[in-house]
Amino acid sequence: MTDEIMNSEYNNVGELFGIGELERATRDMSPVKKAMFIRRIAGQVQGSRRSRGEMEKFFKQVPKHVKAELLKGGVRLADYTIYSTKLITSKTVKMFEPQDDKEVGVRNISNAKLPKNMVFLVSGIILLTGASRELGNPEANKAIDFKSIKTVPSIANGEFSLKANRKQIVPENQSLRRFVTDNDMTIPLGYYKLDNPRLIRDEELIEFTIELGTLLNIPKEQHIYIGLDGTGTTP
Repeated sequence: MTDEIMNSEYNNVGELFGIGELERATRDMSPVKKAMFIRRIAGQVQGSRRSRGEMEKFFKQVPKHVKAELLKGGVRLADYTIYSTKLITSKTVKMFEPQDDKEVGVRNISNAKLPKNMVFLVSGIILLTGASRELGNPEANKAIDFKSIKTVPSIANGEFSLKANRKQIVPENQSLRRFVTDNDMTIPLGYYKLDNPRLIRDEELIEFTIELGTLLNIPKEQHIYIGLDGTGTTP
């Protein structure tokens, strides 16, 4: 265990291993090795950057079975984006649904849930819109040129919410105009950085719901792209 801690690639390794494990690991150490161990833990004060650093702050909330896989190297942290595209057919658009299947160019998770042993920290959200050139052609629906929602005012004036396991990550009635970033060249188009990142655990139902006040001037072939951006565990 001490070798795993000393050689861990993660900062904030104390939270990952837990206080109990750290106490047991140092119980029979020689004074020299204990000093090296403490120096290793103390040297992690600054931590990692961006969404990885945010994920390391959430190690305490990672389920035990995933934490065990991280410790032994069965899974590791990686940049990840969970995405889904949906056709607008009503004022309420549910971007992840239990009957959804994974399909390249459409979405990259099935059943609106993360697979076993995967946890994901939502650090930011990307939301864009675009129209299919040939609505009845599934291949054309995978070749949409997504752009800012500013191009369709009825979408830009709508609202959204995000839940995981029925718990709010982003509360209801949030304006979609958060994603109108056309004049900000410092961030990607349609990107909203969360000031309060939240963890989604494996096999929890993900719900991203868009509510539109009107369908006025929204073409029948109009689609929405949503990307939940951050850090997740992967083999």
